[in-house]
Amino acid sequence: MSVSRLTAATLPGLALSLGLLCAPALHADEVVYATTGGLMRQKLEEHMYIPFKAATGTEIIPFDIEVPDQWARAEGMLRSGKVEFDIVTATGPDLVARADMLMDIDCDALKNVKEFGLPGSCEAKGVARTTGGMVLSYNKEVFKDKAPQSWADFWNIADFPGPRGLPDTGDRDWWLPAVALLADGVAPDQIFPMDLDRAYKKLDEIKPHISVWWKTGNQVAQIMRDAEVVMTMSYSGRSLAAIKDGAPWDIAWNGGIRDTGYFSVLKNAPNAEGALKFIDFFYGNADGQPEFMRAALYATNATNGLSKLDEAEQKLFATYPENYAQLLKPEFKWIGENRDALRARWTEWLAQ
Repeated sequence: MSVSRLTAATLPGLALSLGLLCAPALHADEVVYATTGGLMRQKLEEHMYIPFKAATGTEIIPFDIEVPDQWARAEGMLRSGKVEFDIVTATGPDLVARADMLMDIDCDALKNVKEFGLPGSCEAKGVARTTGGMVLSYNKEVFKDKAPQSWADFWNIADFPGPRGLPDTGDRDWWLPAVALLADGVAPDQIFPMDLDRAYKKLDEIKPHISVWWKTGNQVAQIMRDAEVVMTMSYSGRSLAAIKDGAPWDIAWNGGIRDTGYFSVLKNAPNAEGALKFIDFFYGNADGQPEFMRAALYATNATNGLSKLDEAEQKLFATYPENYAQLLKPEFKWIGENRDALRARWTEWLAQ
């Protein structure tokens, strides 16, 4: 195993101080994967990294890093020509906005992805790792007789009274215009390109009823537990976390926004071949997926893993067929091309 690769992946502070982060890889028996740490890393290691090494002899070296910092590091690596990361974590918009940093993927060459992946799992610049939804979540005790089931219901203060929550996360300024258009009666397949004037006119209606503009997944889960609001947009995984903690909440999947995290391979990755083998292994390793999903609270895009859960548990995840069919699929090309306009409009509106 390359000393430079191992040091850079496991001791990022030391690696940076010694100038080792961008040192070239010397061997092909390891794959460096840049993604978040904590529970996600622990469960990936237990259920994916270790079985992959047992099956192939290739070790996955995790590099704990948040996504914005990951891209800053990757840009420096590509400029210097000394690429250290093999796999990076990407959002849908990243597949468009950062396409020139990412290797093209031959989806037909990934046997397990092709056989077990949900439709749309493999894109030109990334393969879906986990999928959730930006969903409407509501307090079941407040709405015992009639539960909200759509974004139109979220806007319906008369029939569903009470304080609401919406996100101001700084990087997803297209979420709220999209659901506002759904609430205003626009069909899901007509959301893009967005009519922003119409969307923000609709957002004006709901703004006075938003009591919490949440910033993080932990915060939205906490406002559900504390009953600060009666309904909110939330990451489905954070809603599920609150529900598992005993909060009397439920999820309406109708009109949720498909929210997928992707495996992507950096251009000139030291071990691109090993990276693709791991991604395909991830889809084929059905036995490792259920416990990973239970811990991560997001589903993989592999149907063979979901099928190992009983149906009641499958229904908690975005990739359950009935849920998945109700999710809005974003048009990331349009979002990427209109990034600046979306950000400017959102910032101006929120400050009013």
